[in-house]
Amino acid sequence: MTDRLTVRSPLPGPSIDQPAAPTVVRPVREPRAPDTAEPAAVALPLVAAVARAVALVVVLPVRLLWELIAAAGRLSHRHLLRPTGRFLRRWLLAPLAWALHRLVWLPLVWLACGLAWVARTLIWRPLVWLGRGLAWVARILIWRPLVWLAYALAWAGRTLVWAPLVWLCAALVALGAAVGRSVRRLFWEPLLWLARRVLLPPLVGLGRVLVWLAEHLVLRPLRWVGAVLTPAGRLLWRGVGMLVGALSAALVGLVRGIWWVVVGSGRLVVAAVVGAWRTAGWALRLLCRLLLRPLGRGLRWLWRHTVLPLLRGVRWAWSVTVVPVAHGLRAAWRATVAPAARWTRRSVLDPARLASREVLGVLGLRR
Repeated sequence: MTDRLTVRSPLPGPSIDQPAAPTVVRPVREPRAPDTAEPAAVALPLVAAVARAVALVVVLPVRLLWELIAAAGRLSHRHLLRPTGRFLRRWLLAPLAWALHRLVWLPLVWLACGLAWVARTLIWRPLVWLGRGLAWVARILIWRPLVWLAYALAWAGRTLVWAPLVWLCAALVALGAAVGRSVRRLFWEPLLWLARRVLLPPLVGLGRVLVWLAEHLVLRPLRWVGAVLTPAGRLLWRGVGMLVGALSAALVGLVRGIWWVVVGSGRLVVAAVVGAWRTAGWALRLLCRLLLRPLGRGLRWLWRHTVLPLLRGVRWAWSVTVVPVAHGLRAAWRATVAPAARWTRRSVLDPARLASREVLGVLGLRR
């Protein structure tokens, strides 16, 4: 009992109420106890003080700054971002989406479906049937008879018309050349000499007289009348020009107004359609990015890690168990049943069939 107390008593400051036996043994270990206890008692408060100073100087400001940022973020999210998002979603995005869906998308879908049905049912199918019927009629009733007629006409024209015409044209060319030379020498050259020598001088003099008469009797009075009527014509032309200008300005203003209205409405419709299309594309991309792509990746991962190993295991088990058994059964069938069946057919059934045919032929029951 005293030995165990002496082993476990290196702690400083023994109690006063202990018995005398431990007090007798402890003086041997009292010089070592203060040597081992004083550095720890001195070092521990110093480390704790340094750690507290570091925490107070470094950790506490960072912690306070982080708490301030977190509190500001929570307050801004609670009192600014969430109400703003709720307001925008309830009073702007939801009515805009409803209006686009009800007023733009659904009418466009109905119109597209109606136009597709009308085009497919009332235009495309009748046109296809009509085109097929016309193609059949043209091929059977027009093209083939025309081809046969063209062949017949080509043969008849080449044999009965072209060759005689070639011969006749050659004869007519030769005859025309002879007649032309004769006419030129007997008629054209004398007529040309008569026109140049006899008829041309009187005609030139008559032309000069007619030119002088037209210059003095027609052109000069017309010039005088034109000089007199020019101011009145200019005034009339200016009045007509002003009237035409006013009418053209009014017509241009009307056309510009109509064009502005049409272009504005068209731009509005195009902007609405483009906005609806872009919104739908954005929604579809967001849906694909946030839902379909992760779902597809998850299904692919599940397929790769569950179904494919199962299928590979089934295939391996099939190739290890069923395929060798099937090959063995086929080899056994080929080695046992097939030769027996072949021998039975060649040695038993074929001679019996031939013998029955001969017997029936001899008895006259089979021809």
